[in-house]
Amino acid sequence: MSGTMSGTLTAGDAVTVRLVKEPRPEVRYPATVVRDDGTHVVVRAPWAGADTRDFGFVRFEKGDVFTEHYWRDRWYAVKEVRDAAGAVKGWYCDVTRPARVEADGLVVTDLDLDLWLSADGATVLRLDEDEFDESGIAERDPVAAGHARQALDDLEEIARSGGFAGLLGR
Repeated sequence: MSGTMSGTLTAGDAVTVRLVKEPRPEVRYPATVVRDDGTHVVVRAPWAGADTRDFGFVRFEKGDVFTEHYWRDRWYAVKEVRDAAGAVKGWYCDVTRPARVEADGLVVTDLDLDLWLSADGATVLRLDEDEFDESGIAERDPVAAGHARQALDDLEEIARSGGFAGLLGR
């Protein structure tokens, strides 16, 4: 992984994405840097799961490609999901702590809350609020819990008011 001393990543480089999911094991997967402006990092990666994962509202499967948008100053990540033929399936959003670039890759700490926006914009789903409540973060780290809840609200508002094109720089 090359880049500058400031921790920016270089387009075209390989990077490992580390999705920290305490207390569960973290997930690591390879990606390619699309761009990094010092605040907004974009990487592209194939579906990292060993098997198809059917959520009911979408299936992630071999051949799917994720274009993942992370920010160093926002409490979420937005992942555009395309199938093997290039058709958009939708956007899966993770509520996270702001992303960090470290020696071993791009590190993102997942805070359990998620949001799904279907490709046609008709379906917006808030996900895993029960897991978030059960995680104990509200007691352990009330400031982070507040940021997380606000991030989910912000993502839902963006999704319902026309989608993520403006946010993602399109």
